[in-house]
Amino acid sequence: MSILDRFRVTDHVAVVTGAGRGIGAATAVALAQAGADVVLSSRTESQLEQVAEHVRAAGRRALVVPADLSDTDAVAALAQRAVDEFGRLDTVVNNVGGTIPNAFLDTDVAYLEEAFHFNVSTAHALSRAAVPLMLSAAPEGQKSIVSISSMMGRASGRGYLAYGTAKAGLAHWSRLAAADLAPHVRVNGIFVGSVMTSALEFVAGVPEMMEQMESGTPLGRVGEAEDIAAAALYLASRAGQYVTGKLLEVDGGIQQPNLDLALPDLTPTWPATDA
Repeated sequence: MSILDRFRVTDHVAVVTGAGRGIGAATAVALAQAGADVVLSSRTESQLEQVAEHVRAAGRRALVVPADLSDTDAVAALAQRAVDEFGRLDTVVNNVGGTIPNAFLDTDVAYLEEAFHFNVSTAHALSRAAVPLMLSAAPEGQKSIVSISSMMGRASGRGYLAYGTAKAGLAHWSRLAAADLAPHVRVNGIFVGSVMTSALEFVAGVPEMMEQMESGTPLGRVGEAEDIAAAALYLASRAGQYVTGKLLEVDGGIQQPNLDLALPDLTPTWPATDA
């Protein structure tokens, strides 16, 4: 076996959430190009169909499942759909997630809990449904769960309390799940840096903001979705067979947010006193 063969996932079956665009779409296509059939799910069917065309162009099968993936029953059902359609399940990529930045006093309990639900509970629901099927409906081989976290899950920055807390939760969920599921299912994640997806489209049109992000990144550029897809393929394939419970940092080298949200300091309201 050559070293490149270790990155093949020939005839494997993967479920990728948030697969309609950005990191999810790039990861689905990467898995297909490496040999996998893919279940694609997100909210927008037209986007999924476009990704499915790329999967089929790579010679693999695609199943499009439009769904509201904030619904844990809907996301969990994707595991059985994979087995019903393709007869096995080898890889889960928990990509759906995200939370809009918010000031501390604007982050109420409901907002924090929603962030946790969308980023962590959905990943747990799908993975919990997938594991028994991985162990019973597919031959022996590499079984892998890959979750897309964020560098804000390991760093601090003003405005990212809900998002960063949720992504930190997803990262530690990956470590704990890896311990629970070893040695049969490997569980890893990726601390993603700034990647040019739809979430950053507003930045692309503002040269000053792009310059700030690029100059704040040691590698001098914003990431591409394929940078993350390549890491996900490594973790899902035999190339990563000795890796579990780990979070890869695919972030251009940043150690803190590279975009200042310009949130002001809190304004004290205590009574003035005489000097």
